[in-house]
Amino acid sequence: MDSDRSELRWGVEQRLEFIEFRLFWEGHVNRSDLMDQFGVSVNQASTDLNRYIGFAPENMVYDKSARTYVRGSEFRPQFLEPDASRYLTQLRSVADGILDREDSWIADLPTFASAPTPVRGVNPVTLRSVVGAIRRSEEVELKYQSLSSPEPRWRWIAPHAIAFDGFRWHSRAFCLTDECFKDFLLSRVLEIRAVRESQVTATNDKDWNAEVTLEIVPHPALSETQAKVIALDYGMRGGKAKIKVRRALLYYALRRLGLDTDPAARRPQDQQIVLLNSSEFGVPIPSASGSAIEGPSA
Repeated sequence: MDSDRSELRWGVEQRLEFIEFRLFWEGHVNRSDLMDQFGVSVNQASTDLNRYIGFAPENMVYDKSARTYVRGSEFRPQFLEPDASRYLTQLRSVADGILDREDSWIADLPTFASAPTPVRGVNPVTLRSVVGAIRRSEEVELKYQSLSSPEPRWRWIAPHAIAFDGFRWHSRAFCLTDECFKDFLLSRVLEIRAVRESQVTATNDKDWNAEVTLEIVPHPALSETQAKVIALDYGMRGGKAKIKVRRALLYYALRRLGLDTDPAARRPQDQQIVLLNSSEFGVPIPSASGSAIEGPSA
């Protein structure tokens, strides 16, 4: 059995990743799993299972009574790094209708639900036009409805990136009307009528290209036990966590984390986290008593 992974075709390696995914999360895998997921033949499924054994003979053994391969006691991932976020993202994608149940790699979906997210009406033709303009370094003329104007306006923009703020999709672009880089909600683009070559470069978007680091810690008014729970929730090390974000997305990041308002306005048990380096962003931090104080000067 050739054990040189560098010679594997993409389709073959994907099926080997699938085998490993099922072994790690479900504890078993068989030929029918591969056949159902990828539409391969019985012979191809058998070949893939044997190929996987060639790479990782300790990772699975055949259970004759169950007539399936089960995870070995010495299992060590070879093709993927087990990732809880990937598993949970699949669950959420199925719940939100983004991913069909049949397309998920999870065999036995646990009972689950997610808080509803309002549907954002992004027109697929609009998205295609914006993505195409990004790829080809073009400007697009679009009719855009903003909150600051009662009527939609036509304007030229030079998009260079797509961004997600946790709820809505934006296009990061240079606005030729306002002569600055701005965020345009894709759901507010009503029409696109023209395209032309652009001379704008993304390197000039300083806020997009610059990164800042948010240092978050448990709210100082929480008890020691509560602070430990929050540290666990946010994967903190040494009592704090560092979150890197593009400066252009800083406003959205602070809002999503609940750090965009005075933390003293909420109970510590509700606020939970505060910004340790708040002075860099003009955000107040609370004292241990719960009242807001100014962060240390730079």
